Amino acid sequence: MVSSGGRPYQEEPMRVAVIENMRNTGLGALAAALDEAGAEIEWFRVWQDGVLPKDISGHDALVVLGGEQSALDDQTHPYLPELVRLTRRFGDAGKAVLGICLGSQILARAYGADNHLGIAREFGWHGIGVTGEGRADPLLSALGGEFTIFEWHADTFSLPEGAVRLASSSVAENQAFRIGRAVYGTQFHFEANSTVVEQWKAEFPDTIARIAPGWLENYAELAARHGRAADAAGLAIARAWVSLIERQEVEMLSQASA
Repeated sequence: MVSSGGRPYQEEPMRVAVIENMRNTGLGALAAALDEAGAEIEWFRVWQDGVLPKDISGHDALVVLGGEQSALDDQTHPYLPELVRLTRRFGDAGKAVLGICLGSQILARAYGADNHLGIAREFGWHGIGVTGEGRADPLLSALGGEFTIFEWHADTFSLPEGAVRLASSSVAENQAFRIGRAVYGTQFHFEANSTVVEQWKAEFPDTIARIAPGWLENYAELAARHGRAADAAGLAIARAWVSLIERQEVEMLSQASA
């Protein structure tokens, strides 16, 4: 590719900011898709220091991961209002944005929707229905009318004005949505492949035993039944979103004119 002046462009690697709201969250399938695309990932571990990207110019895309807090816990997590504004700035600039679980709830808040706390508990592998709009959307079009994926949430949200509902379940109507070209929220954890789920099982056994009695005891059977299909669906979603990231091109002078 060349510029209007005849000089070549050098395509920079896509630069993706990842907001980690809780330690050791894990990128799973999304890490694989970003690695395939040669992306550069910059982590912002706000659970540790509250530091966020200073502006949107340094990254081509933004990912907001899950966490144990709610999207409204501003008092205990004072970085949240700024993160809400940041997601909106990325989206309004036409950049790719992805909110997963808590991230989707933060994204919904950023676009003026309501957060509903503690009314939609789902844990483990569940079936998700794809809407008609979702079947035609780049994110989910490869998955047909239904797919199995991992869930871990108690909160939900109303659909932001202007958003398109892409997927739904009987517990949480808004499982996935899109705003504009490439702003996506998924209530489900498509990034949580078998490796990530195994890590969560090892790290949070007490929490899991409390919210999902019997799940740990039945884990081997459940993983054998659902893990492979969920892994395939999660990777397909991850690759689809990564394909929507638009790289910023930098004009480079040729060696001869340097």
